[in-house]
Amino acid sequence: MTSSDILVVEDEPAIQELIAVNLEHAGYRIQRAYSGGEAEALIREVRPDLILLDWMLPDLAGTVLARRLRADARMKDIPIIMLTARAQETDKVEGLDAGADDYVTKPFSPKELLARIKAVLRRRAPQLTDDLIEVGDLQLDPAAHRVNAGGRDLALGPTEFKLLHFFMTHPERVYTRVQLLDHVWGDHVFVEERTVDVHIRRLRQALEATSHDRLIETVRGTGYRLHA
Repeated sequence: MTSSDILVVEDEPAIQELIAVNLEHAGYRIQRAYSGGEAEALIREVRPDLILLDWMLPDLAGTVLARRLRADARMKDIPIIMLTARAQETDKVEGLDAGADDYVTKPFSPKELLARIKAVLRRRAPQLTDDLIEVGDLQLDPAAHRVNAGGRDLALGPTEFKLLHFFMTHPERVYTRVQLLDHVWGDHVFVEERTVDVHIRRLRQALEATSHDRLIETVRGTGYRLHA
């Protein structure tokens, strides 16, 4: 299972515990925060893959924190699901306008929340899901950690696998070395930009046997893309 880091921002201990236990049981790694300030500090330190954000926090509204994150270049792409007892349509519109990707009203079932999380990740961060991906006859199975090309299994190192997974879930888009470092290595990991070139070369070598190395294109002066 592809394990994602989820930050649960909820000031009610019983609700936070219920959410955390169910998500951990589903295979997610959980961070917890009881206030907006605590959440903001954690987000800058660990940059989670998704945030479950309660609207009514003791120090600031979840909508305020959501707007701050959307205005931050480093944080603006983190998916946010708003959790709230406010069920009016105007409240939902306000939450979505603040930058939330989804809006879940309390009370909710753990199964519903898990389904919403999977849907948001599939839409906003497909490289974090276990969905089987195909580009032509190149197939990548995240759950089995297997790459197959035209019926032939290919051996990839862990970083090359993550690179290919990211490219296949974001085809035709050009990414700079810095963007690839953030998305594949994580923005809290400090490595040289040229490290990307080394792993791109290894990825191409692994794909060369089936001529799929041609899919990984160098865009001069910018970065790399997967041409589907």
